Amino acid sequence: MRTLIFRTAAPYLSSLMLLFSVFVLLRGHNEPGGGFIGGLIAASAFAILGIAYGAPAVRRAMYFHPMAISGFGLFLSALSGLLSYAFRVPFLTGLWTSVHVLGVEVDLSTVMFFDIGVYLVVVGSITSIALALEEREDG
Repeated sequence: MRTLIFRTAAPYLSSLMLLFSVFVLLRGHNEPGGGFIGGLIAASAFAILGIAYGAPAVRRAMYFHPMAISGFGLFLSALSGLLSYAFRVPFLTGLWTSVHVLGVEVDLSTVMFFDIGVYLVVVGSITSIALALEEREDG
């Protein structure tokens, strides 16, 4: 399905989907959403690009290999859980702090970093699977 209309609309649609996936990721602490759903939306955006332009174009658009993204996400999630051991609390206990960035107070938590890690794991693994299927289909 590589029509002219689809190939024209795919970059815009994918960009909006990636932006929406970050929104869903960041709002997932207080409302429905989070790393898993945001990662599925982002992987769907890459799948749309793969359908429109082929897997090699998506691999060029992604700076890192999808499995490297997935591995870094797993590392980040595990690190956010292990950080609680440093404060002598149970594994995966949420820790919060606030930092000042350009005069604005920003709240950070290990829960957020865990969600970002899950997001990266889902994006990397699902995109890798989709690209492998697309390359197999193109033969």
